[in-house]
Amino acid sequence: ESARFVAEDQVIAGNVIGYGATGGEIFIRGVVGERFCVRNSGATAVVEGVGDHGCEYMTGGTVVVLGATGRNFGAGMSGGIAYLYDRDGDVDRCVNPEMVAIETLSDSDREQLKAIIERHRDFTGSQSAEHMLASWSVEVSKFRKIMPTDYRRVLEVLEMAEREGVSESEAIDRVMEAARG
Repeated sequence: ESARFVAEDQVIAGNVIGYGATGGEIFIRGVVGERFCVRNSGATAVVEGVGDHGCEYMTGGTVVVLGATGRNFGAGMSGGIAYLYDRDGDVDRCVNPEMVAIETLSDSDREQLKAIIERHRDFTGSQSAEHMLASWSVEVSKFRKIMPTDYRRVLEVLEMAEREGVSESEAIDRVMEAARG
């Protein structure tokens, strides 16, 4: 609290934070180094900027980046969801498109994202989060959802199976079929 620098503008945590995380929450008021949440399989994590290779090989969980993102974000990402703040409209330059798509947020995404940012603000006192929440109707439009393409297909098949009321084994068969493309 007595630091004389602006946390949101400083790298305050090192490389590989959240590596292999299987659950829990990580809220960091400040920027992290490279390889944030590599192999994350279940944690929810919020940071205010990230270096290169964020969410590499991620298989689950939720990541929110409230600031700048380095290059090669989402390389090998096969599961989970990331939300990137795209202040300048150029998030596509930092995302590795090999296995993920950049999407706009749905209404449920907006609700989930807002709740996560509120928790981040409450736990850290983040000025970035406070600013975003104070202008939520404008700021939420600057976020992009990073969604693994295969994971999207699996979720769509599961939703369809649920709507049709098919058995669990039939739903699993459909998921396996979708995963094979």
